[in-house]
Amino acid sequence: MYQAIPYNANRAWPAASRPATAAPPPPPPRGEEEEVRRAVAECPVVVVGRSGCCLSHVVKRLLQGLGVNPAVHEVAGEAELAGVVAGGGGVALPAVFVGGRLLGGLDRLMAVHISGELVPILKEAGALWL
Repeated sequence: MYQAIPYNANRAWPAASRPATAAPPPPPPRGEEEEVRRAVAECPVVVVGRSGCCLSHVVKRLLQGLGVNPAVHEVAGEAELAGVVAGGGGVALPAVFVGGRLLGGLDRLMAVHISGELVPILKEAGALWL
């Protein structure tokens, strides 16, 4: 059984231990970046997200509810996505590409859906036929 730590307002929080020399993360393998780039070019709708991410699941379910079957590509982090997007930065996962262009993340997808602009964008990209 777990022991609860008693609360004491006068007690200082323990300092976070960090390694003295933290090496920068290794660059992403070129294969994943090329896979994402190829999927964006080939498929009308691509969702790029982390494996098991609940936000990616929400994006996928919203698109499927509209009748779109998006291609889902799972990456380790945002570094793989930076080379695909023009400008390279400021992209959060999950990222939604429609017609080879970045639409945005979940917040942008929801905003476009609520405003009624998503279905025409999907039709123009060839993801919807109705």
